Amino acid sequence: MKEFKKYFKIQASVQDVYNALVNPNVIELWTGDDVIMDDQVGTEFSLYDGNISGKNLEIEKEKKIVQQWYFGEQEEQSIVTIKLHDDKGNTSVEVRQTNIPDEAYENIVEGWSDAYFEPIMELLEEM
Repeated sequence: MKEFKKYFKIQASVQDVYNALVNPNVIELWTGDDVIMDDQVGTEFSLYDGNISGKNLEIEKEKKIVQQWYFGEQEEQSIVTIKLHDDKGNTSVEVRQTNIPDEAYENIVEGWSDAYFEPIMELLEEM
């Protein structure tokens, strides 16, 4: 099992970035897919036709999102922690993911940039 940590800087407010991570209507804008998501602890979510799915474990509005990501029948599930920090009107995002299956690591690392934060940046920085 592997671990991943990366920082992203987004030229948008913490509120806008938070909404892009938990509001299904906004998520559908940057994914182009139907989404199941909200900001309630204990609810399950699904993005990218179920390729990313899991459960919300902890939510601190506009500060922190902790999710459990599912990888099939694997016993130890991956934990994703996203922290949002105001940076002079922009947002610094810290992403940490633990218990990544070795065979999924490269796809996960690429996905955080290509499928997650680059589309969010494009959407929010155009607004």
